[in-house]
Amino acid sequence: MKQFFSFVKKEFHHILRDRQTFFILLGMPLVQIIIFGFALTNEVKNANFVVLDGANDAASQQLIAEITASRFFSFKKNIYSYKEIENAFQRDEAKVAIVFPPSFASDLQHLNKAQVQIIADAADPNTATTLTNYLSAIIRDYQKRLTQNVDLPYTISTEQRMLYNPQLKGAYNFVPGVMAMVLMLVCTMMTAITIVREKERGTMEVLLVSPIQPVKIIIAKAVPYLLLSIFNIVSILLLSVFVLDVPIKGNLILLMSEGILFIITCLSFGLLISNVTDSQQTAMFISLIGMFLPTIMLSGFMFPIENMPLPLRIFSNIVPAKWFYTIVKSIMIKGLGIRFIWKETLILLGMTLFLLGLSLKNFKLRLE
Repeated sequence: MKQFFSFVKKEFHHILRDRQTFFILLGMPLVQIIIFGFALTNEVKNANFVVLDGANDAASQQLIAEITASRFFSFKKNIYSYKEIENAFQRDEAKVAIVFPPSFASDLQHLNKAQVQIIADAADPNTATTLTNYLSAIIRDYQKRLTQNVDLPYTISTEQRMLYNPQLKGAYNFVPGVMAMVLMLVCTMMTAITIVREKERGTMEVLLVSPIQPVKIIIAKAVPYLLLSIFNIVSILLLSVFVLDVPIKGNLILLMSEGILFIITCLSFGLLISNVTDSQQTAMFISLIGMFLPTIMLSGFMFPIENMPLPLRIFSNIVPAKWFYTIVKSIMIKGLGIRFIWKETLILLGMTLFLLGLSLKNFKLRLE
């Protein structure tokens, strides 16, 4: 056992001596969580809008003021023709335009209804849809206040509730995804590269003839990355709570346990890659193609899996990050316990055992 810890200590020394690698291991999670939490978000805020106000009365000005007061919109300017709307979109001065008819106030007073036209720049369809939904909600709230004392026939009103994320913050979605991405990079790629580096330098043969068992040598090389990944989980959670205001609603011990399980899954995959490659470039390439791209594309982190074609939806089931992403969201955001995530946990555990068994089975005691 003393020899085993000596190998672990040696691997820690290798990591600490390589300052660039050490910065990647500890600095990358901090940078990614800040970037995804503040810069890369699916929220739409401070979108410029222009107004074609044919009414120019108190009612239209009040509605414009309410739209401007929201955190989603920023008033750009008044315009006086539909041609100017198109020009504003072409110059990227505005994302949406609001058109009031000349009879806006009189229609409200005499007919109890009025029309407002919303024109959005749909070059980015997702942003256009989001902005029109925001504007529609603001206009509905304005209309509800105007008609609260008026009995209108056959009026149907809707009430919306956003559970778990009432403010619709993008960080609630990105934090679990960044956690999966960071652990994948640190565990899978760094483990594979570390072992393959020994092969390239010719030092793996020396390690294999040492008194310690070869399997323990491989485990000793994975232990430092296990500990560093646990530290990364803690740092991501601290940043999430104290910087991004993302709460941890579920059991913290359960969340850490699931994180350690996913770390072991990624380490097992890294060991498997190291068994089938002989160069660091190849190991890095397979790690990126095998884990990084699927984590981004097929885990539900960036793109909804439900919107994908059936073959991709089926293929996503073999991506470990998909199940870990679901687990983290369920525990951290929804506050659920093991009773609700046992299926995902068993799938992740099965993947871990399969990858670990395959890695140990294909491990070569002699280098050719």
